[in-house]
Amino acid sequence: MLELIYPEEVAPVLPPLSVGNRNADMRGVEWFPVVEPSGLVTGRASRKYCHGGAKPLHPVVHLHIMDRSGRLYLQKRSMDKDIQPGKWDTAVGGHVDYGESIIEALYREASEELGFSEFNPVHIISYVFESAVEKELVNVFAAVGSFTLVPDKDEVSEGRYWDMKEIGENFGKSVFTPNFEQEFARIRASLEAML
Repeated sequence: MLELIYPEEVAPVLPPLSVGNRNADMRGVEWFPVVEPSGLVTGRASRKYCHGGAKPLHPVVHLHIMDRSGRLYLQKRSMDKDIQPGKWDTAVGGHVDYGESIIEALYREASEELGFSEFNPVHIISYVFESAVEKELVNVFAAVGSFTLVPDKDEVSEGRYWDMKEIGENFGKSVFTPNFEQEFARIRASLEAML
């Protein structure tokens, strides 16, 4: 599993603060680590900067949740999301906050989105994904079991289990996020091997 390697001192802000904005109010800014593909943290940047066209590489976590029947739980993204609102996506997905480890972010996101904390994640893969908006170092995990999931309505508009056939029938129809479709195609065999 990929680990983030933070510098001893707090990483520099990207883009560098200019003389004119050095005293800007930074309270409430959500900071993400900017990383190399190896996990080396080289800076920190705001969500706005990471999604604003510069596209610095920043880490995210995804958790695929399957029941014992081989159905995959998916979340429907809130219409308030700044990326891919209203589309079905991985059960849990979110950014790693500056200072967090990958596993800390995974458990935080699972708790925030689904009230979910009692699981043993299995690392599947880490890879770089680039869209028109951002560039992410995606860390993919899976969990299998009989879980009680309670979607947070601020984060997720709804959630449910889908069987593999139903997912396949909806591919390419703008039902799912492009990232989910690409990732699912890449890891489907690994997910099915966990049953």
